[in-house]
Parts: sequence; C-alpha cells; structure tokens
Amino acid sequence: MTRLARIGIDTSKSAFQLHGVDDKEQVVLRKQLRRRQFLAFLGKLDPTVIGLEACGASHHWGRELAKLGHQVMLIPPQHVKPYVGRNKNDKIDAAAICEAMSRPKVVERLVPIKSTEQSAAQMLLGVRESLIKRRTQLSNTIRSHAAEFGLVAAKGLDKIEPLLLRIAQGDSLPALAKEMFAALGQEFEAIKRRSAAIDKKMLAFHRANEVTRRLAEVPTIGPVGACLFVTKIVNPHGFRSARRCAGWIGLTPKDRSTGGKQKLGGITRAGDESLRAALVCGATAYLRHVRSGRTTPSPWLAGLLNRKPPKLVAVALANKTARIAWKLMTSGQPYDPRRARPNIAAHAIGIAA
Repeated sequence: MTRLARIGIDTSKSAFQLHGVDDKEQVVLRKQLRRRQFLAFLGKLDPTVIGLEACGASHHWGRELAKLGHQVMLIPPQHVKPYVGRNKNDKIDAAAICEAMSRPKVVERLVPIKSTEQSAAQMLLGVRESLIKRRTQLSNTIRSHAAEFGLVAAKGLDKIEPLLLRIAQGDSLPALAKEMFAALGQEFEAIKRRSAAIDKKMLAFHRANEVTRRLAEVPTIGPVGACLFVTKIVNPHGFRSARRCAGWIGLTPKDRSTGGKQKLGGITRAGDESLRAALVCGATAYLRHVRSGRTTPSPWLAGLLNRKPPKLVAVALANKTARIAWKLMTSGQPYDPRRARPNIAAHAIGIAA
C-alpha cells in the first residue's frame, strides 16, 4: 500500500469507515471495518495521522490509537460539516474528516484527548448535574400536584419535606393521592441522599487537585466551577490567549458587524453550557454581595455597575473570571487579589474629590 499521509475515520457503534490519502492528496484507502477488525487493521499500518470527529467514544479510540503509535486528531463536528457534500453517508463523512484535517484553522481548534482519570472526573460532574435536574423536576412535580389540592409551600428545596409531611398528616386528600405523594417523596429523598454522596466525592476530588484549589481562590469560582474548569479544559495551553478561552466557553457576544459598523448582540449559545452557567451564577452571587455592601468592588466593576444592567455586568464579570482562570491554569501561579483590584486607593481619592 502507498504510504498514507493521513486517514479520516467516521466512527459509529459497530461500523468504521476509513478514508486515506497520500502525500499527493490522492485517495489510496477507502474501507469499511467492523468493530472487532478496527484496531487489528490499524495496528498493521505504519504510524500516521488519524482524524476522528469528537464524540462520546472518540476519547477512548484516541487513547487506543495513540498506543499503536498513531497521531490522533479529534476535530469538533462543526468544523467538519463545511466539508460534507450535498449527500451524506459514512463514506462522505470520512472524506470530509480527512479534508478538514488538512486545514490550518481546523488544526488550531482540535479537542485534546482525555485520560481515563479525566473522563471519570467529568463523568462524576455529569452524574451530579443529572441528579440536580431530576431533583428539581421532582420538586416541581410535587408542588404542581399539591397545588391542585390547594396546598402550597414557600420557595426552596428545604420546603418540600414539610409539604410532604403536611400532606401525609392531613385528612382532606384521597388515599390514592397520599399514596402517590408518598412515592414521590421516597424518590425525592433517595435522590437527595445520592446527591449528597456525589457532592462528597466531588469535594474530595477538589481537595486532592492542586489546580482546582488555586482556581477556587478566585472570588467568583467555587469548588464546582473549579472542577468544571479542570475537567472541561484539559489542555489550557491549547488556547493562544485568555480571550480565546473565554470565547470557547461562550462568553462572547454575537458579532453581526458590517459596512464598518460594529453590531454586537447577546452572548452566543456556543461553547460549554455547564461551565458557562457556573461562571455566570458565580458572578451573579458575587454581585449580590457587592450590592448589599458586604464586598468592595474593583473600580472596573463599580464603573460597569453604574453604566450597565446587572445581568450584563454578570456576564462581563464571568468573561473576566474565565480569563483569570486561564492565566492561573497556564502559569501555575496562585491568585493574587491585589492584581485583580488595581488602584483602589486612587479610585477612592477620585470619588472623594
């Protein structure tokens, strides 16, 4: 076989389509393999560059192919789509992956391969997030059914158990309704216990990780946000600047500029939703402390609060926090609050004047 320059592989659960080209961009490999044949076939080839679309199983295959001596490129699906032709099948997808591998802009946006430990940590946070969603869903279900019988409770998850107790001790509800509420209450209590156990595991991971401990020193980042940074951003050096890191998270406005006029919209929905949500929630909580007088804001933040709406300021603060976190991860330095709050004395003198 002619020496391969690169191979694009479209993966699925049991079928793998290969598309390989040589140094002259001529197609020399077009083959479909079953799952049991995949590693055996690629193990016989000379080490080459292999491209995969980033997906759920891509990190596993990336680790396995790297063991065989191949250089693996995980490409985000949105960067492969422009090279897919009019029709779509496995052969065309594999050819599109192979084509995308040759583009310099695509190479700059590769997804780093996670180790098994990093995948396990990300799974921990994913399970925690799913339990929180299910707990919220259950609490809303209990409240909505209780409202149909004229029973309401104040806001907060801690008000669900007293509501269930009132329902169990009351005499106005039918026996069938009480039975259904009891079933929902048991499930709510079970999820509450499982969530507490997951939180303990997450805090243990946080305390054992030096990077997350440094990130948690930033006022707007807590243990959850710090763990999300470490598990989501595997290789912070892959971003050329802090601005690119914040843009990858999705904390930049939509740009619709044209004709020399700048037109910026709201923040995009691209990027990592869970990490972006953690940053914005942390910034919102910090601003609540600022407005109550429990925290003195920096001159930059104080000026922004005077000019812009609170929610917009929260997103701007989240953007700044993401840049600070990137710097801490790439430099290995601890967080210095003095550098985050420059010229406070000079600002105070200016206000007094």
